[in-house]
Amino acid sequence: MKITKNGKLLVRKPGQDHFNAKEGGQKQLANKRKARLNLKNKEIGKYLPNLVK
Repeated sequence: MKITKNGKLLVRKPGQDHFNAKEGGQKQLANKRKARLNLKNKEIGKYLPNLVK
């Protein structure tokens, strides 16, 4: 999990740990990118109270 300077939460896409050998190169690279975790500020504050401003 990564928190950007603007407070967005970025996480790895689920299910990308193994069994990627048969996928094409573009698909493998696309799966390495982080996906934005869409949570409301109230939910973020519940788990990461120091993050919400």
